[in-house]
Amino acid sequence: MCTLVFAWDRHPRYRFVFAGNRDEFHDRPTAAAHRWAGSDIVAGKDLVGGGSWLGVTTTGRFAVVTNFREGQVTTDDKRSRGQLVIDYLQSADTDVFRQQLVADAEQYSGYNLIFGDLRAALYHDSNRGQSGGINRELHGLSNHLLDTPWPKVGKAMKSLARLLQEPDLNPNELFDLLGDRSQAPTADLPDTGVGQEMEQLLSSAFIVSPTYGTRSSTVVLLDHEGRLQFCERSFERDGSLSNEEQFEYMLQ
Repeated sequence: MCTLVFAWDRHPRYRFVFAGNRDEFHDRPTAAAHRWAGSDIVAGKDLVGGGSWLGVTTTGRFAVVTNFREGQVTTDDKRSRGQLVIDYLQSADTDVFRQQLVADAEQYSGYNLIFGDLRAALYHDSNRGQSGGINRELHGLSNHLLDTPWPKVGKAMKSLARLLQEPDLNPNELFDLLGDRSQAPTADLPDTGVGQEMEQLLSSAFIVSPTYGTRSSTVVLLDHEGRLQFCERSFERDGSLSNEEQFEYMLQ
């Protein structure tokens, strides 16, 4: 995931509102969101590293990971960051998992991990200098630290703030937010070591290019009664819709 926004306790119907895009190389094999065999996990699957970019469980656990953009970095000797998502969803104790994150930080290239029990507490952890509990407000994240005001993050947060004023939320409105292909002005681009042309391409919430782009968009809604909706849309290289998966259940 490379652009995501979420809010806790900011809507009259929904306890948790999440919308996020996963950006990845198109040639990296991926399985769409599904219920993992013999597990309570609903998530897509990275068929190279074996992990996932985002997942939920039937008991209300949630995790999503983004990378931390640091220019051209060799990662051959590092563990897949997608394994962090699955490790949390399968963990028995959140506090023990948080301690393990500290111990294992150098085993991964730069990452941001949002995780927790959607009925209790959410946490942010990055091995690039930021971690702790997340307050019950509106937040945004891309490939820097939580709430870093990159143009596409700030724009998406403003769009979500407007939607949160409505008495109800339609997932299509959140997908529209994620589908914004407008790029930031050159003067507003961050400098993350990938060059101005790439910074420009990556400055839109929804990225379209022949080799790298937005592979999927995900919306997660949890209402105050404990009903969770998980919707995922997958896309082709040209940005056209290729698949849609939907799951809905009461948390156990």
